[in-house]
Amino acid sequence: MNTKPTNKQQNSSYAEGGGGRGIQYKWVALSNTTIAMFMAAVNGSILLISLPAIFNGININPLTSFQYLLWILMGYGVVTATLLLSFGRLSDMYGRVRLYNIGFAIFTAGSILLFFTPDTGDAGAIELIVFRLIQAVGAAFIFSNSAAILTDAFPPDERGKALGLNQVAAIAGQFIGLIIGGLLAVFNWRYVFLISVPFGVIGTIWAFLKLKETDCREKRPQKIDIWGNLVFIGGLTIFLIGITYALIPYGTSPMGWGSPFVIASLVAGFLLLVAFPFIEMKVEDPMFRMDLFRVRNFAFGNAAGFLSALARGGVMIILILLLQGIWLPLHGYSFESTPFWAGIYMLPLTIGFVVMGPISGILSDRYGARWLSTAGMVLVGISFLVLAVLPYDFDYLPFALALLIMGLGNGLFASPNSAAIMNSVGPGERGVASGMMATLMNSGFVLSMGMFFTIIVVELTDAFPPVLVSALTAANATSLIADMSVIPPTGALFAAFLGYNPVEMIIDGLSPALIANIAPATIATLTNTVWFPTTLAEAFMPSLGLSFYIGAGLSFVAAILCAMRGNKYIEELDNAPGKN
Repeated sequence: MNTKPTNKQQNSSYAEGGGGRGIQYKWVALSNTTIAMFMAAVNGSILLISLPAIFNGININPLTSFQYLLWILMGYGVVTATLLLSFGRLSDMYGRVRLYNIGFAIFTAGSILLFFTPDTGDAGAIELIVFRLIQAVGAAFIFSNSAAILTDAFPPDERGKALGLNQVAAIAGQFIGLIIGGLLAVFNWRYVFLISVPFGVIGTIWAFLKLKETDCREKRPQKIDIWGNLVFIGGLTIFLIGITYALIPYGTSPMGWGSPFVIASLVAGFLLLVAFPFIEMKVEDPMFRMDLFRVRNFAFGNAAGFLSALARGGVMIILILLLQGIWLPLHGYSFESTPFWAGIYMLPLTIGFVVMGPISGILSDRYGARWLSTAGMVLVGISFLVLAVLPYDFDYLPFALALLIMGLGNGLFASPNSAAIMNSVGPGERGVASGMMATLMNSGFVLSMGMFFTIIVVELTDAFPPVLVSALTAANATSLIADMSVIPPTGALFAAFLGYNPVEMIIDGLSPALIANIAPATIATLTNTVWFPTTLAEAFMPSLGLSFYIGAGLSFVAAILCAMRGNKYIEELDNAPGKN
């Protein structure tokens, strides 16, 4: 006899408190986790848009401070990626809500510390990085438990909708962060960090008062997987630090791939990560459940999610570099205004995700994730191909359409894929499943930034010097070749990213005697919004096209994995006792 519970019976148990602690609890869980995701997303994008004001506020020169920029951008992701898995496993043992609440409080504390950053110069930059890392610890608690808390609270046929709404809030937060950052930075760079504090305080208090633990924790006493935690956190941390320092100049080389420290970090980190699954197969209570990869939806969903993150993580930064360093100045925008307007011109990407995220979640609840997620990644791959063939001085309409398609594709993929992964595991494994899913995604983002930054920097290093000499010669400024040739290509690129005109900064530092021998018309040509972007574009566009083609390839492979995931599967229904 088939005793599999029906959807109606399952929903009834959640309404009565079996899975969700009351019919209203699911909306409490959704609203609180949505605040957390919104806050984290705003905090990420608001920093991108306000970095010029922050660097000015602590008196840092962007031309010589690439290492600080890199750690502010990537350090958050490195710490989050290394802690997610451990926190997810711990939440299954000690309570998801408890660890989630702790994370909310830590994140808020980090925001307050950032607001009060006491020093300037190098000391101020280091303090900002350390306080951001504290935020990252709190974010790891939040990210590793949000999906599990929602999965606990919502019945199976509503989880896609809940996860979709949660992810839409995150994407909306990214756009709103760009707007808020542009406005607050005008007044005081510290306000950029203060904006997270009210959300954090309200969300923390609300979470402590309203969120309730479910009865899904393991009943038997369990041991903390000390060796697994040490090997995984150590291996991933060392490896990602190696990737990060590989992007910083070493000696006379523009990158650090030849540095003994980088080589040793990559080798040691890789060996530890290779050893990790073998350790997990031996310990009694592993933090990384290797047996979960026997479930098709879990295995292929996580593989597709990792490749999706690898495809788009670094490319988003590259799109901003394209807009801020080249396209917007060529269309008359001042360098100082480009960070704000880059966010506005990337709005189609956000619109596509916001529109499709909830729709795809609702559809996946009914039809499953297989073909929705497959179609989503195909659309993302097509959008990359369109972007790859656009010239640097493109018309905005095809660019906007490509971004809209990319947003729709990611929206079509994200919530069905997350719902399928979380539905494929039992209630007692949702914390570690959520942590594993988030770890792979965040690791993909960090690796993506390292991969695409490497492609860009290698190409710029080879192509930028001769292009610069040719452009200076054409502008009748040959006397500046020696001084301008010392510009690090990465420094020039990221100065534009931060809203500075790098040529103007360099000319301001030259001796008056040298400037006096240059015609004012030539100086005006070099410092306008056309000369440097055009010069940069010649060296930048080949690597940009290659990056987009790689993004397309990764997206199409992810689409194949999505198609291989199999049909709709919900563990607590399809694996219920007595099922035929």
